Amino acid sequence: MADLILDDLSISYGSYKAVSNVSLTIPKGEFLTLLGPSGCGKSTTLFAISGLNHATSGAIRMGERVLFDGRSGTVVPPEQRNIGLVFQSYALWPHMSVAQNLAYPLKLRKIGRAEQDERIREALELVEMGRFAERYPFELSGGQQQRVALARALVYRPGLLLLDEPLSNLDAKLRERARVWLRELQERLGVTTVYVTHDQAEALAVSDRIAVMDTGRIRQLGTPKEIYETPADAFVADFIGSSNFLTGTVVGGSDGAASVRLDDRTVIRAKVGAGGTGENVVVAVRPERLQIVGGAGDNVVQATVQGGAYLGSVYQYELVGAGSTFRVQTSREIADSQVFVYVPPEASTLFSAQSRPQA
Repeated sequence: MADLILDDLSISYGSYKAVSNVSLTIPKGEFLTLLGPSGCGKSTTLFAISGLNHATSGAIRMGERVLFDGRSGTVVPPEQRNIGLVFQSYALWPHMSVAQNLAYPLKLRKIGRAEQDERIREALELVEMGRFAERYPFELSGGQQQRVALARALVYRPGLLLLDEPLSNLDAKLRERARVWLRELQERLGVTTVYVTHDQAEALAVSDRIAVMDTGRIRQLGTPKEIYETPADAFVADFIGSSNFLTGTVVGGSDGAASVRLDDRTVIRAKVGAGGTGENVVVAVRPERLQIVGGAGDNVVQATVQGGAYLGSVYQYELVGAGSTFRVQTSREIADSQVFVYVPPEASTLFSAQSRPQA
């Protein structure tokens, strides 16, 4: 195995640029997730790595081996890249048994029958599907088909594993179990993995690092904790989990914090992210970091409860206050229609008002 390197990669379809100047280095053995909304370029990037999409410019390398180079015109065919790919639809051959599905890529590589049988047995045992070797895809559940598709991608021992939303067709509880199992398997094998999803919780659960994409570009690259706790901009703050955005104007600052006058004239302090004195900003803060308190005080806003829902482990309420509508999550039920909400300065980050995501 070797590091996977994307160097200034761009992919265009006519005048439309699906991927713009993406540069990434993925160390061998890392689990990297490309995360973003539909149409952001994440699957397009993944398929360019596999060779199923043709990049327009830039380069793709595995260590010293060049898979694509726009300048020299080098393009290695998909079947020569030694890359395993699992599709969202699993793409199993319906007329072939599980074992025959796994044998197909081995036959293409002209691997002998005895070694085929051994590799198929090993791959199916890895995904705990050994006893289903003679079954056909229609005789398997969605979760079982997903494991067979993964075994087929691993059976020829690829240097890189690409996963295109492989869990999206599973129900919620099975999806949670599958992502734990998938991560454990990846760590055991040590195979470099690039994973595509639009599911934020899934990305946080399985990744060593996450590249958040939007409109063909990487907005932020970092560990799950970095992405969640210190988002680079308002788009990332809103897309990863959820964030409230309180609007206001910077009126001063000191000691690494800014004073912001909110739209109802309340002044609070927040971590300095963007914005100088007089600039219109949004204060981003996650619903679970807000606290219901007994009365007015520093960094406290008054709000009216508009509605609420019981989510099992927490209550979530929609509030109107400080000139904005926002949400708060709390472990206790709120009976009053008027509440006071503490906004922790260390959990609040400033972004330019122009960067606020559209509803």
